[in-house]
Amino acid sequence: MPNGWMRFTVVLLATLGVVLTGCDKGTKPYPDKVLEPKWTTYNTSNSGLASDSVWAIGIDPSGNKWFGTDGRGVSRFNGTNWATYSASNSGLASDYVYAISKDAFANMWFGTYEGVSEFDGANWTTYNTSNSGLAHHHVLAMAVDASGNKWFGTRGGGVSKFDGASWTSYDIWNSGLVSNHVYAISVDASGNKWFGTSGGGVSKFDGTNWTSYNTSNSGLASDNVWAIGIDPSGNKWFGTSGGGVSKFDGTNWTSYNTSNSGLAYNTVTSIRIDASGNKWFGTYSGGVSKFDGTHWTTYNISDSGLASDFVQAIVIDAAGNKWFGTVGGGVSKFHE
Repeated sequence: MPNGWMRFTVVLLATLGVVLTGCDKGTKPYPDKVLEPKWTTYNTSNSGLASDSVWAIGIDPSGNKWFGTDGRGVSRFNGTNWATYSASNSGLASDYVYAISKDAFANMWFGTYEGVSEFDGANWTTYNTSNSGLAHHHVLAMAVDASGNKWFGTRGGGVSKFDGASWTSYDIWNSGLVSNHVYAISVDASGNKWFGTSGGGVSKFDGTNWTSYNTSNSGLASDNVWAIGIDPSGNKWFGTSGGGVSKFDGTNWTSYNTSNSGLAYNTVTSIRIDASGNKWFGTYSGGVSKFDGTHWTTYNISDSGLASDFVQAIVIDAAGNKWFGTVGGGVSKFHE
């Protein structure tokens, strides 16, 4: 073979070797698609969010996020566009929105300072102490059970149940409810209703009988319960004011606080449990703590993209994104 061909072959192989080596190291002729950022914050400066203080979040069947604010109504976000509903431009009862739920018919329910408003996508219906059996106009918590009954926790009136036609209210005088100030409601797989109260601990209602748990008769860390979560194993998690989080498995109690765990702060205002069973605790000035059953991870304004350390609401969407409603910082979305 002529020397010229040999030199060409060596150069060509050497060139291919470089190219192949580059490919082995992951070099690609085209760049990867842009990855979604881990943290995204929406506030009044960069989005259509009505207020930077968000006290409740709900997600409808279409995936729209609804943000209840402290004085500016409800903002809806479809991933691109924003729309805000207030007492002045819609049938929303009040611009102070503290609880959001959806029913089986895709209607959205908003607990406000002036009663409950239902929105079917076109029409608004409001229920208050004047036109319905709602026990008190200030609604702090809501839940919808498997039969479609709506349960409303109020500040001062106990709990009201609405089956779509009739109202029934439960308070400290006519039932075993331990306090008329109900800050959290959750329904377990057996249909039991759990009510977190201010000053009275927790009341469980099975439809007939009431059972109460407090710091005197159980391992509950505080009688002020602001949030309730139920995990796939049926354990109940109670977020308290000042006592951290208490877990109840039906028999035994375990409490986690800043002294014995990685919980960021002892006042827990919101709880959500993701598809992997991780518990997410929103705290009042400590940010968010995640607990996988063994390890704790905390996200705050110092070490993450969380907009504020005062976290009032948490929801998890179908894609597993966590949405945190904060006081003063707007909404932060976390894509793990």
